[in-house]
Amino acid sequence: MDVTFNEELRRAEMIPMTDVVNSPQSHQEEGEKRGRWGSQVEYLLSVVGFSVGFSNVLRFPYICIRNGGGAFLIPYIACMTLCGLPLFYLEVAIGQFRGKGAAHVWSVCPLMKGLGIGMLIMSGGSALYYTINCAWSVYYLVFACSTALPWANCQNPWNTDSCVKSVEALTQPFAEVGNSTETNRTLVNLTFTAHNVTSFGKSWETNITVNHTAAEEFWKYKVLSISSGLDQLGSIKWELALCLFASWFLIFATLVKGVRSVGKVVYVTATLPYGLLFILLVRGLTLPGGTDGALFYITPDFSKLSNIQVWIEACVQVFFSLGPAWGGIITLSSFNKFNSNCLRNAIICTCAGAGTSLFAGGVVFSILGFMAHNAGVPITDVVSSGPGLGFVIYPEALAQLPLPQIWSFVFFIMLVLLILDSMMSMVETVVSAIMDEYPILLKWRMAVNAVFCAAFFLLGLIFTTEGGMYVFTLVDWYFAAIFFFFCGFLECVVLGWFYGVNRISADIELMTGKPAPMFFRIAWRYITPTILLTISIVTLAQYQSPTYDGYVYPDYAATIGWCIATIPCIPLVVMMFSAIIREEGSFLQRLRKSLQPDSSWGPCSQNVIPEMIQQL
Repeated sequence: MDVTFNEELRRAEMIPMTDVVNSPQSHQEEGEKRGRWGSQVEYLLSVVGFSVGFSNVLRFPYICIRNGGGAFLIPYIACMTLCGLPLFYLEVAIGQFRGKGAAHVWSVCPLMKGLGIGMLIMSGGSALYYTINCAWSVYYLVFACSTALPWANCQNPWNTDSCVKSVEALTQPFAEVGNSTETNRTLVNLTFTAHNVTSFGKSWETNITVNHTAAEEFWKYKVLSISSGLDQLGSIKWELALCLFASWFLIFATLVKGVRSVGKVVYVTATLPYGLLFILLVRGLTLPGGTDGALFYITPDFSKLSNIQVWIEACVQVFFSLGPAWGGIITLSSFNKFNSNCLRNAIICTCAGAGTSLFAGGVVFSILGFMAHNAGVPITDVVSSGPGLGFVIYPEALAQLPLPQIWSFVFFIMLVLLILDSMMSMVETVVSAIMDEYPILLKWRMAVNAVFCAAFFLLGLIFTTEGGMYVFTLVDWYFAAIFFFFCGFLECVVLGWFYGVNRISADIELMTGKPAPMFFRIAWRYITPTILLTISIVTLAQYQSPTYDGYVYPDYAATIGWCIATIPCIPLVVMMFSAIIREEGSFLQRLRKSLQPDSSWGPCSQNVIPEMIQQL
């Protein structure tokens, strides 16, 4: 017998005859209630929308330029091939095979069922705090419709006497500050924390220590109304809370019918950002200094490749660009047709994630090149990452263009769509797990979605307080510190070693007619887990305390942070003990049984079991 038939025989023997008789009808009814993608296009757009997000546009360009520019593509593509793609393919395959969400596919190894619960915590927790990015984008989107952009001048009620109009003003020894012109001012870079420093290649004596651009002050004093620290949360900023409510309402509206509604929405939310990115790229390249910025972005510095840290950051960025180990890929694939080509889908989605990161870098640096050209400073002096780039530097650059309201609107609607795509998948990951556990709730899906979104909106109000940015930074800094890479490592160990690459390959052949290529079998068992374990150890060894704009977090913040980091790991330990206790026999016998698939593991298709019986 070949491997495939052995696997079919194993499953046929494992499933009770009553299940064989009843399975076609039950699977069909369950599939109809649970939902299916209307087409492969809907599935691919949904997965690409989940994978491509804030990180691809606002984190990758900064990481790339910090680690050798064009040379960074070598470790990035290598890590994508050896780590990102194999893990992505593995998650697509098991989700499609089992037809269940992230929490239920781990019946393949009862000892590791806590891994699925940890994924749900990761997705739910990320949705809780990550949605504030959407709220910030909505806030800017509203102000982009103003007659005059409020972050383009210093004539607003929230501006201070230290306000200057733009970075260009910071490079002048006589800077117009507020409504007056003062001399001998400190000229500082975009961290706004320097004291008696050399900035933009010029040294200046100081008698006032900090200048802010108008965009920086709009962000700090209008959007955030930021307090002095973590221990000063202050009151809720109700304008921002309203934007957060709008964000959660949009998420609820897109998920009202599960994948049936998501599949239609992604035709807009997953495709429109690419059109908007292309428009911004064309505009950026036509600006003075825009081409220089794009060339600066792709110019390689091969000397960086000898630094192991560059390779580590490449692997980290692969995870941010693709989103494996969060449960979203498994969940979205569980709604796919049983015989879909999972290898093709994995390659398409992986290439889309990597390509978007590269493309977005050109968009960002063309505009930054224009900004640096106007200010007469090196491009490196206007480079930042994350919120600093998206809500301070880039808005200021767009404000210098003709018709700045249009370009600002295009940029922030793009951010809103990118974030919504990722949020929809994260929320659906959790809600689908609830539905899989309690099928009776399928007819109450709208109510479940409403309760979930309402609860997370209320919990997320803490991020709209005056100290909300400090809370956001703390949670974002620690939440995925332990679980993120360790989860990917355990996935490879469970499926590559405990379950076995031959079984996985046979399952894939059962779905697609072709076994998994040898490269992936080797990667799942040796290459990918080795890389992920190395990254986990190095990341923990090098982990530092969080920082935000020069603010020093109190000592207790690290304790809170590590407590947050351990939350996704708790179910893993609890379920391990539970799985062993439930079995009978000696400890080794119990352990051995808990490593074998339980009776619920098997293919989701209603057509598979009858075919297996016929072959037997």
